[in-house]
Amino acid sequence: MDGSLPKAILFDLDDTIIAFGAVSMDTWLHVCEIHAGDLPGWTAEQLVEGINSYREWFWSDPERHKLGRMNTMNIRYEMVRGAFSQLGIYAPRVANLISEAYIEEHERRVHVFPGAIETLTAFNDEGVPLALLTNGTKASQRGKINRFNLEPYFDCILVEEEFGVGKPDESVYLHALEQLGAQPSEAWVVGDNLEWEVAAPQRLGITAIWHDHSDKGLPDGSDIRPDRIISSLPELLP
Repeated sequence: MDGSLPKAILFDLDDTIIAFGAVSMDTWLHVCEIHAGDLPGWTAEQLVEGINSYREWFWSDPERHKLGRMNTMNIRYEMVRGAFSQLGIYAPRVANLISEAYIEEHERRVHVFPGAIETLTAFNDEGVPLALLTNGTKASQRGKINRFNLEPYFDCILVEEEFGVGKPDESVYLHALEQLGAQPSEAWVVGDNLEWEVAAPQRLGITAIWHDHSDKGLPDGSDIRPDRIISSLPELLP
């Protein structure tokens, strides 16, 4: 094994290996452009701005976040209903049409990031044990894992609903490391969430690598400092 590689790597799934949230805004714009004509006086851009504002508010709270990710189908309807309520729009039929169109189109657009499979394969070839740590339901997360045939690349897969708790609970990282036979100081965590894949692992002594897939840099005012920042997974390879 190359000396620059760790003894084990813990990977996130959504927006680390697969583009999930990364395709959301373009998808919302697409479906709002289709249905904006059903709402006289409103543009697709205004609708997307309202949806994005409500999304940011909703996901900013850890408790709402947990409830939302454990009910992924209904939450898409909640995003539109909540946005419409804030915008003062009463059009439940259109809200449902937009929600249903989003679910279908988003599913079509989700994909594996370029170079992700090649990177996982390279680590497998080097003998580096890998774990996949993902929050959400068994149906949702296992569905993505199976769709993109990711299971063979990992020695350990922890899905929040199956394991009982999710990131950033310390037991998630520690259990994965135990399964891989590595100590915190010997491992990396790679992911896009600054709390779940950077701050929490760093408190345990794990090297935290932030996947800045949009290449936007750290948010203004962030006091979280990753050990390393990458914009694509192949950058992990020596």
